[in-house]
Amino acid sequence: MRALCAALIALFLFAQPAAAQTGQAPTRVTLGYLGLEDDPRHRALNTYANVPIRPAIVPLDGANVAMRDARAIGRAIGVELVLEAVRAKDLEGVLAGLDRLASEAGSRFFLIDLPDEMVAELAARTSGRELALLNISARDDRLRGEACAPHLFHIIPSRAMLADALAQHLAVMNWRDALLLVGPEAEDERWGEAFARAIRRFGGRIVETRRFVSGRDPRQREQNNPRLLTQGVSYDVVVIADTDGEFGRTLPYQTVLPRPVVGTHGLVPAAWHWAFERQGAPQLEQRFERALAIPRKMQDPEFAAWAAIRAVLDAMTRARSVDYAKVRTALLDQNATIDLYKGAPSTFRLWDRQLRQPILLGTADAVIGRAPYEKFLHQRNTLDTLGVDEPESRCRS
Repeated sequence: MRALCAALIALFLFAQPAAAQTGQAPTRVTLGYLGLEDDPRHRALNTYANVPIRPAIVPLDGANVAMRDARAIGRAIGVELVLEAVRAKDLEGVLAGLDRLASEAGSRFFLIDLPDEMVAELAARTSGRELALLNISARDDRLRGEACAPHLFHIIPSRAMLADALAQHLAVMNWRDALLLVGPEAEDERWGEAFARAIRRFGGRIVETRRFVSGRDPRQREQNNPRLLTQGVSYDVVVIADTDGEFGRTLPYQTVLPRPVVGTHGLVPAAWHWAFERQGAPQLEQRFERALAIPRKMQDPEFAAWAAIRAVLDAMTRARSVDYAKVRTALLDQNATIDLYKGAPSTFRLWDRQLRQPILLGTADAVIGRAPYEKFLHQRNTLDTLGVDEPESRCRS
């Protein structure tokens, strides 16, 4: 870590603002974090028998790691970064916190940790202001499409990006025929639609879509029994959309045909995976785990919070300024790249301001692949084979 800091300082010294060069006090820049007091999306998931499925997600922990990482670079470029967190009960409270930070601390860059609908409303109600909203947890493609906004940037990958990464893997493996199992929740439906779209986009076929429910009610055995749900049809792979996880965790090794399970369980597409072993990823994972009182693995919104601060600091360095307009221009510079420890360097798409990035395909304890795969080409950037490309985009802002 010391060697990394020294290298970064040497790399960025050429871009020092006047304050850093003359020995003046560093420029204080306050970043905002806006979230809910008890976000149901981030609660720990447990089964009906209280078996843990997923630990609680705390994106602010990822942001705090980024702030520690940023200290050396901040000193080198004459900037003191400060992170102020606002957690509120509702959108009105979030807006009040944003206004307070903007007026009292001069905050212009905000990490937004809110559900899809609240992100869209927040963007609409802050339209025209000199603010950058950095979405770290809402995956809805509408936010990158018809509900996009010029000041709304997306760090977390969209649902379409994750589904396309999975579909690329299926195509590479020649698993063409997919049985799609979709749960009862609205989020299950959205994931099911994303998986179906992606599979067809990359040459696959949905042989049948079947609905399932969790539980052991014998009256619903045709919908809650993995054997019954996967019989009577031929397929290469089972794709499951189960955001609650109660049913999906029991599906592998219980299908009628001996086939792989992918989607929300089995092989899962993600922005981050603790077991990725290349490009410096193990060091970031270790820094995250060491920073916690009770260590746990980094999850996607926590990684996105870290990446958001990394992107803003990199933009300030390139802009040689903390001025909002100059930093925003630097964020959208297509010749600049952000190192997210996943291989291919990242930039923001100009048409919807989504951060381009590789997607990892992982199991519970291993990364099996990384998309985009080499066989999928693009006229400008192969990362744009993941998600909604410019000609398809409904974003008009």
